[in-house]
Amino acid sequence: MTRPRSRRGGGRPTIADVARKAGVGAITVSRALREPGRVSEDLRRQIQAAVDELGYVPDPNARALASARAEVFGVLVPSLTNNVFAEVVRGIYDSLSDSPFRIQIGNTHYSGLEEERLLQVFGSQRPAALIVAGIDQTPGARRLLEKAGCPVVQVMETGPDPVDMMVGFSHFDGGRTAAEHLLEAGYRKIGFIGARMDPRSQRRLAGYRAAMEAAGLFDPRLITTTPVPSSVSLGRELFRDALAKMPTLDGVFCNNDDIALGVLFECRRASIDVPKQIGIAGFNDLDMMQVSFPSITSVRTHRYEIGTRAVAMALSAIAGNRPEQRIVDLGFELMRRESTAR
Repeated sequence: MTRPRSRRGGGRPTIADVARKAGVGAITVSRALREPGRVSEDLRRQIQAAVDELGYVPDPNARALASARAEVFGVLVPSLTNNVFAEVVRGIYDSLSDSPFRIQIGNTHYSGLEEERLLQVFGSQRPAALIVAGIDQTPGARRLLEKAGCPVVQVMETGPDPVDMMVGFSHFDGGRTAAEHLLEAGYRKIGFIGARMDPRSQRRLAGYRAAMEAAGLFDPRLITTTPVPSSVSLGRELFRDALAKMPTLDGVFCNNDDIALGVLFECRRASIDVPKQIGIAGFNDLDMMQVSFPSITSVRTHRYEIGTRAVAMALSAIAGNRPEQRIVDLGFELMRRESTAR
């Protein structure tokens, strides 16, 4: 009788590992995964618990050589319509255009559970590399990345504990820099307005708060946020809410440029002078910040370069030359414009 193969040296978990963990035979595990109706509910739960703990992903190409890898880069982003991530993806495509690698994109819709599901799908296809937006994966998603068996690059942020490699910048520092600029320009009642407060926006808010607390000017009433997806029209609405809470508001740091543009439009509608009565700063520095009137100060992030650097790091690792610098901080630039030129 042929014994089921087990993994060696911490590689991808096999069906034999799941069987051993669950205390059943490999055939039983296979049956439970392929035809769950043929095993009892308790046994299904027992096997699923082992699958989740080990991060096991069924491989449809299990008969292929263990070292076989598809010439595919798996890319996971939270949105395909957000211009911020579109620039990252453009950098990835441009960097791989003359290579044999294809790109498969997954949209997580800002959902940790959807990210886990997509990672299971991508993992089963044995990609050459994975590029994943963010550093706030669920425990299950992190286990899948750690056991992917290919180079993994987390993008758009930096942090102390990369799964493998990481390229991005500090959202906390970016938020603090924007708030400090408004303070230096003479604004004092500076609000924070944010939509879809994902972890990156939460860190921008934390940076803003740190700057305001250091200046002795923080007031919780200055913060206006919503989990609703961002839009220019939402920026107008949130600015009206912020003014209702704090009529003496004289500055606003917005968690993105859509919101900042909405604030500017509402100021124009209400005959509020920008920058004399209200200063406005955005985040990401999309093209519209330069051409608005007045032009809007924003924190420029190097999104295209993040995409190209992520590919370069992954390709080096694939070639056996894993970069010594696992965490690459590309930083950001504060683009000072008319909206804060008091």
